[in-house]
Amino acid sequence: MAYGSFLDKTREIPLTQTYGEVKPLLKWVYAWMMIGLLVTTATAIFTASTPALIELSLNPIVAIGAFVLQIGLVIALGALINRLSPAAAAVMFLVYAATLGFSLSLVLLVFNVGSLAAAFGTTAILFGIMTFIGFTTDIDLSRFGSLLLMALIGLIIASIVNILIGSSFLTLIISIVGVLIFMGLTAYDTQNIKRMAAAPEIQADGSLVAKYAIYGALSLYINFINIFLFLLQIMGGGSSSD
Repeated sequence: MAYGSFLDKTREIPLTQTYGEVKPLLKWVYAWMMIGLLVTTATAIFTASTPALIELSLNPIVAIGAFVLQIGLVIALGALINRLSPAAAAVMFLVYAATLGFSLSLVLLVFNVGSLAAAFGTTAILFGIMTFIGFTTDIDLSRFGSLLLMALIGLIIASIVNILIGSSFLTLIISIVGVLIFMGLTAYDTQNIKRMAAAPEIQADGSLVAKYAIYGALSLYINFINIFLFLLQIMGGGSSSD
């Protein structure tokens, strides 16, 4: 994801930057990411346990509307982040997390608890490893941005094709590639957040810290959710009703 005018890719990666120097931004990035995951989980559980909401989530029109809303919120946050207030950015992020939880509620009905726990635990480990790499590596990961974007576009196209042909083998391949792509994006986005934390404008403005922490959290949150969903496809696990 982009980070507005404060992600200057010509700025050298702050290799000597300590955790203490990036803490004002980084701590809020992960705090908001955790809040987003909690909102998504709570909404998914509540929806899955409410028959009327489950029926609503199965309605194609509602499902498409929720998806469009999610995409719109992500685009709007990226395009308007410099003009939004921290409160407005927070509300948009929380609405996104809640609507995604509504959309993902069916996952709780399809997969059993063991598979969900295994996928979540594995996701947390992989995410943590790639975040550590993104924060500590002295390799400029921005050079891989275009490659990751092209890979993501290819993944989306392959997923659409697979919806039409319904190949279980292709589903497995897509899932494995998806995990790898979003692992790469996790490291890439983490380094971008570190680079952004070095911007003097952000360091001097608490309002900018608040807004860009939410946007950074959105990037990492999306990566985490996608790694989790692709791992679920790989691990399988059967219906929770079995």
